[in-house]
Amino acid sequence: MRLLRHLFAMPPRRLFAADALERIAAAIAASEARHTGEVRFAVESALHPRAVLAGVQARDRAHEVFAQLRVWDTRANNGVLLYLLLADHRIEIVADRGFEGLVSTEQWRGACQLIEERLRAGEPEIAVLRGIEALSALVEAHFPRGADYVDENELPDAPHLL
Repeated sequence: MRLLRHLFAMPPRRLFAADALERIAAAIAASEARHTGEVRFAVESALHPRAVLAGVQARDRAHEVFAQLRVWDTRANNGVLLYLLLADHRIEIVADRGFEGLVSTEQWRGACQLIEERLRAGEPEIAVLRGIEALSALVEAHFPRGADYVDENELPDAPHLL
């Protein structure tokens, strides 16, 4: 059953048109104006059939994408990845080691629940925008931007479609 979902998964561009992707990028840029963290959004329709047959789970793939997109490679180790795997209906948040002991699993889960609610309502763009806002609030609570902070925008703001 899972293999079939991955073989016939909806491509991300059907859920997120070009203008929606631009609004998501703008929301990420606006959120990063409030904190020193880096937020990335990546969406993948499905895993390769070999990965599905090997039992690769969304969380495992999110960690791979986290590394692939170099979210871990920020000066303050405060990058966060919001990852959607459409075929499995999974939302994963991977945060860099700078968040250890600062943000609980329940807090990250709360952001996922906001996204899930809007996805179930058929509002994928709003789901992601609310998720970015929730993640940014968590980042800002622990890594606020000071008045003298000069932003280098270490990671792209544009969503990454896999």
